Amino acid sequence: MSSELGILALYGLLVLVLIVIQVLFAMGQVGLARLAQPRDDMPRLSGVAGRMERCVANSVTAMALFAPAVLVLAAREGFGGGTLLAAQVFLIARAAYALLYPAGIPWARTAVWSLGFLATLYLYIAAL
Repeated sequence: MSSELGILALYGLLVLVLIVIQVLFAMGQVGLARLAQPRDDMPRLSGVAGRMERCVANSVTAMALFAPAVLVLAAREGFGGGTLLAAQVFLIARAAYALLYPAGIPWARTAVWSLGFLATLYLYIAAL
């Protein structure tokens, strides 16, 4: 397995951990019984629980963009120093995002989001 594929797996684990944390915050706000019911009329989560919910949604979107780029590069045997660095930057930026978003730190969150986005863009360009 390449390092880039390993980074993809690590990011998948990070997203899973974020989902568990999000559920715990939501449970603290609305209770387990409410979470077990259909979500049709779920009250809007607020505070850290709401920010965690949005952080998870953003993280899943980032995974949906990052994974295909890594997999195309793997299929083409296109990994190199630049792609490894981009994948590392992506993972570090997304880990920082996962800390900054729930903490409510807007500008730093936007900066690391942008860094992760640019790293993903680089991977797509490298895949062409």
